[in-house]
Amino acid sequence: MLVTFVVLYLLASIAIGIIAATRVHTARDFIEAGRSLPFYVVTATVFATWFGSETVLGISSTFIKDGLGGIVSDPFGSSLCLIFVGLFFAAKLYRMNLLTIGDYYRMRYNAVAEILVSIAIVVSYLGWLSAQIVVIGLVFNVVTAGSVSMEAGIIIGAAVVLIYTLWGGMYSVAWTNFVQMVVIIAGLFYILWIVADKAGGIATVVAHAKDAGKLEFWPKPEMRDVLAFIAAAITVMFGSIPQQDVFQRINASRTEKIAVYGAVLGGTLYFFFAFVPIFLAYSAFLIDPKMVGELIAKDHQLILPTLILQETPIFAQIIFFGALLSAVMSTASGTLLAPSVTFTENILKHLLRKELTDRQFLWAMRAVVACFAVIVTLFSLNTEATIYEMVVGAYKVTLVAAFVPLVCGLYWRRATTQGALAAILLGFLVWLGLEISLPDALIPPQLAGVLASAAGMIAGSLLPQYYGVASRKPSATA
Repeated sequence: MLVTFVVLYLLASIAIGIIAATRVHTARDFIEAGRSLPFYVVTATVFATWFGSETVLGISSTFIKDGLGGIVSDPFGSSLCLIFVGLFFAAKLYRMNLLTIGDYYRMRYNAVAEILVSIAIVVSYLGWLSAQIVVIGLVFNVVTAGSVSMEAGIIIGAAVVLIYTLWGGMYSVAWTNFVQMVVIIAGLFYILWIVADKAGGIATVVAHAKDAGKLEFWPKPEMRDVLAFIAAAITVMFGSIPQQDVFQRINASRTEKIAVYGAVLGGTLYFFFAFVPIFLAYSAFLIDPKMVGELIAKDHQLILPTLILQETPIFAQIIFFGALLSAVMSTASGTLLAPSVTFTENILKHLLRKELTDRQFLWAMRAVVACFAVIVTLFSLNTEATIYEMVVGAYKVTLVAAFVPLVCGLYWRRATTQGALAAILLGFLVWLGLEISLPDALIPPQLAGVLASAAGMIAGSLLPQYYGVASRKPSATA
């Protein structure tokens, strides 16, 4: 019965995506849903930006190991990212009527900045999307009791997400996200009610976590711990702001106000609902401590799904895995579309060196979506990183290369192209150098990288400007 439901749910998701795809007639429809999304759909799809595998399985299992301080990147950093986007970036970017976030760097600086940042954005999605595909494989493996291998599940999951994303673009992503958010919220609240009762109540679980030291959030007052905490917080909080999937959701809004309020509300909802899987997973300590002890040593990401399978009735299992699939696919579809659109618009166009008709551009994007799906599937089949590591690590490259040029371009009129290029290159090289040679240095590599990027922007903008890298007019950001 559980397997049947999973199959039916996947078919329903494909159907919703294909129905939404009937509204795609142009490349802009594919990328930004014709800028037609109402407030409730924008809120849902912004919420779904983050509510994926890392929220249900990654954050919850990391909390069990490291406590509240170990999940500062997500949900704390990720929630603030969406709220900051709504408060400080959504309105300015929406007015510019861009196709991709990469277009901003060309408009404000030049084509070199556009290409460099776009490469960083595309690469950053590899780990993030892989985390989602791995979880779909995990779901198939768990619900079939091993009859479907992880590898086969990964391939099936990638194919399902590819089908409805390939044809419907942002229309399919947005409307499937809306349905999936309803399933997530209803399903997790129902599971919360069942598990809390088995664990002795919410207060009992919270008291147990407090006594175990899991609710300690702030780092020890030591330089190394404080710097590590700051680096972890800003990795997603700032590194995700210059990302195509976040931009694409606000840019698909019907109005500027919807873009702003949808981002803020979506981020706020995400923060509160992210604690539901944390509570569910930690309840296992009280319900079946033996199982927790065995899985912590084996694979702590299996604690929550194992708890659901062993301790809840079949209907609750159906609801949970439906919610899990909703969470994963809502994130996976957006993270498949975003890098594909960015690559086509901001990299492939330069490689082809010719203008594409709207129809050619639309089909080029679809071809890139298919290619990126294949690459991510191969990566997913061969990675050994945890879900949380893949997701958090994905944002380091955009943090060090793209964040500072975006902020300064919008809010500092003296920012120049020379400064932007210095920020991109210096931030990336410092981060990569430390990541390879001194990953455990006092200053974490991504923190050193973003500081170097800021220094490069300031110095590059204030020093004499060399021919070929002079600033674009500040009015380009109006």
